[in-house]
Amino acid sequence: MQFMVIETFRNQDGKSVYRRLKEEGRSLPQGLTFESSWVTADLSRCYQLMTCDDLTLLQRWVTEWSDLVEFDIIPVTSGKEAMGAVLGESEQH
Repeated sequence: MQFMVIETFRNQDGKSVYRRLKEEGRSLPQGLTFESSWVTADLSRCYQLMTCDDLTLLQRWVTEWSDLVEFDIIPVTSGKEAMGAVLGESEQH
């Protein structure tokens, strides 16, 4: 499953987030995959696409960062997959 993770940096302190990221890495449990990220111009929020089959891995990762970041986690699918599901078609076209 894919998840859009919206991170809001506590106290708009992106510097602390990036410092930890540089020093310790993402601290991802095995089985949770970082796909890509986008950061707002004011460095207050980050949008990350993550993949995993076990939601508890995502929860474990969130716990590691919750002192610096507030999280909104939204299950997502590609537009192509959503269209196929809505129209009752498979991806074999």
